[in-house]
Formats: sequence, structure tokens, C-alpha cells
Amino acid sequence: MLNRLAKPGSVLGWLFGTALGLGLFPIAPATLASLVAVAVYYPLPMDGDSPAFIALVAASLAIGPWACNSLTTADDPDPKRAVWDEVAGVWLTCLFLPKTLPWLAAAFVVFRVLDVLKPWPIRRFERLPGGWGIMADDAAAGIAGAALLNLVYRLGW
Repeated sequence: MLNRLAKPGSVLGWLFGTALGLGLFPIAPATLASLVAVAVYYPLPMDGDSPAFIALVAASLAIGPWACNSLTTADDPDPKRAVWDEVAGVWLTCLFLPKTLPWLAAAFVVFRVLDVLKPWPIRRFERLPGGWGIMADDAAAGIAGAALLNLVYRLGW
């Protein structure tokens, strides 16, 4: 099955790109991957401003273009099964926020809204080729979400 879903020799790319197979879920795989990413982050012994979490986010962004690109084909340059971009994007949204259920729920919702609606300039990043385009719009949505939620948090709203 892996051979039909990924380029030859890229089993590791398939595992990351599909977020361990979450991208194969038949209904809303991107939403599921975002939700699971938040659920995985919640019990980890690191906060939104810890060096360990910042390193995790950076690593997820670094491997994302390669992992997502391993799932692309000429016929499908942005496959729905490529969901590592959602994992990295929602983790980006969680940066510097309190690690509480209300803030994590807000990060999930804000990220998904920005990822689905893709307001300017987020949509422009999809134009990048291959895995870069798959990752860049979600990274932009994650940065925008983090900026918005951190503004709300810092202003005490």
C-alpha cells in the first residue's frame, strides 16, 4: 500500500507526510491531523514558550516540505493525504500561548479557520512548488494565528 501512496524509497516521507497515516482518514483528514497534533502536544512536558517546543516546531517545519513533497505526483500536486502541514501549522499557532484547554482549543479553531479560508496573503504561498507550497500556506496560517491569539492573550481579552 505504501508503494502506491508515496514515491519510491520514501516510506519515511510517507509516514511524516501523512502524519502516521492520519492523512488517509476518509473524512476531513486535515482537521483530524490538526486535532491530533494539539492532543499530542497537550500532555508533553513542554510549554508554548519552552525551547523544547520551539525546537519541535522548527523541526516539523524543516522536514515538512520534504515529507509533503514525497506524496505529490504530477496528477496530484497537493494531495489531501499530505497533512504534515496541518501538524506544523497548528503547533506554530500554539507558540507562546498558555498550555490550557481553552487556549489550545482556540489555537485549533483559529488555525483551521485561517487554513480553510486562506485570507490574503496566506493563499499566495500555495503557489510555491511541491512540498514548499503545501507547507508554506499552513505555516503562514500558523504564524497569523499565533500573532492573533498572542495579541488577544497579551491584551487580556
